[in-house]
Amino acid sequence: MLACPDGITIRQELRPGDLGLILYLHGLLYSQEYGYGRRFEGYVAQSIGEYALLEDFAGSSLWLAEEGGRLVGIIAIIKRSEEVAQLRWFLIDPEFRGKGLGRFLLQQSLDFCRHYGYQRVFLWTTKDLHAACHLYEAAGFTPVEEKSHDLWGVMLTEVRYDLDL
Repeated sequence: MLACPDGITIRQELRPGDLGLILYLHGLLYSQEYGYGRRFEGYVAQSIGEYALLEDFAGSSLWLAEEGGRLVGIIAIIKRSEEVAQLRWFLIDPEFRGKGLGRFLLQQSLDFCRHYGYQRVFLWTTKDLHAACHLYEAAGFTPVEEKSHDLWGVMLTEVRYDLDL
């Protein structure tokens, strides 16, 4: 079992402003690191809005990693059917990468999926997120589909990863 890095606390309950902060961090980080434009931020906003409006959160959860009250990592699982979940919004603040936080959050989310009884977890990412792709593959995810197109103002190749549980 992986341990949470020292000084990091994990919470699963949403507080006012958390969803907006998740959106802000995605927009800021992906703009700075990969040149993703406002359309990416709109895409994330749409998915966060859908999550916020769920009437039943059974089978869905998120994990917020904080250091001293500052959000430094996020991962979420969204129920898509009784058998299938989607991993969303996985993000680690650049200052906290390489310390095991990403592996820890990914393991927490997959443990949740197994406990809930999901048979499969899938996610979409882009091929240029090399560290994330490596992390997914190390956890047993397999790339099953690719689509190349102008996405969020940048020519990208999206990759779908699946993990059978």
